[in-house]
Amino acid sequence: MKQSRKTDMGIDSFQREFIADIKEKVRAAQYEALKSVNLKLITLYWEIGKSVAEKQSESWGKAIVPALSRELQKEFPKTGGFSTTNIWYMVQLYTDYQKDINLQPLVGEISWSKHVVILSKSKNSLERQFYILSTKKFGWTKNVLINQIENKTYERFLLNQTTFQQPITTNIDELAQSVIKDSYTFDFLNLADKHSENELEQGLIKNVKSFYWKWDTTIPLWVVNIGFKSATVIIGLIYSFIIASSNP
Repeated sequence: MKQSRKTDMGIDSFQREFIADIKEKVRAAQYEALKSVNLKLITLYWEIGKSVAEKQSESWGKAIVPALSRELQKEFPKTGGFSTTNIWYMVQLYTDYQKDINLQPLVGEISWSKHVVILSKSKNSLERQFYILSTKKFGWTKNVLINQIENKTYERFLLNQTTFQQPITTNIDELAQSVIKDSYTFDFLNLADKHSENELEQGLIKNVKSFYWKWDTTIPLWVVNIGFKSATVIIGLIYSFIIASSNP
């Protein structure tokens, strides 16, 4: 029978391997939960861009965008992301992607700040697909993405001068940190730069609960509460991970 070796903490090698596996499952769950928050934010921005674009097609002038920006910032003073420039990016995302059968399905794959980089620096549909898919696959941060675009990685790839054999990062912690550090995510949750654990937890809970009501107000209260209680388990994982990550 195979013998296990005890460590200094009284945990044998088999137990340590088991615990490591559980930790990895927790990290994976945290990352998936963070992605759902990002998807909700991107969906909101897509809907805002769509609404503005539709009004402009009805001959509304450009003045609606600064007016909308002012009113949103007045109504939601603690929520970032409603500057005139950012709203124009929402409109651009919708108008550029909504009829593109290849780009539209990729909208929820990366964070908003990375979308802004690609929208501002890449004009070609195929180039945008390349950078969105590469960002997702290789876990590029915003700064890495900027460097890749400025170094003309897409053009070099077409000329077979660049091959991607290994991801820049496959560490789930680094991928989650990339989502966490996207300023738009925390702005969306009405969180200041300095926030307590409780503020972070409550911000996540508030948005998860409102998500249920937004999509279907006919859902019975008991169903919402069950879903809400399940969500709070995930939320607990999220904010404990964020706090731990910010205190290495």
